[in-house]
Amino acid sequence: MTTARQPLRRSRTKRILVGVCGGLGEFFGINPLWFRLVFILALLPGGVPGILLYLLLWIIIPSE
Repeated sequence: MTTARQPLRRSRTKRILVGVCGGLGEFFGINPLWFRLVFILALLPGGVPGILLYLLLWIIIPSE
């Protein structure tokens, strides 16, 4: 028995900026707050890793 997983999309309902964290949360079935915390932690060592990763995911992940 397999369960069909929804495709990875940027969320329109659980968004703060462009829906990347909301979409990741919906895809993995966890609260988007955890992804937001990861991006905030990635911003701490100078900002570049977190911003680049977020922008890359914004470009790659299609919107709903």
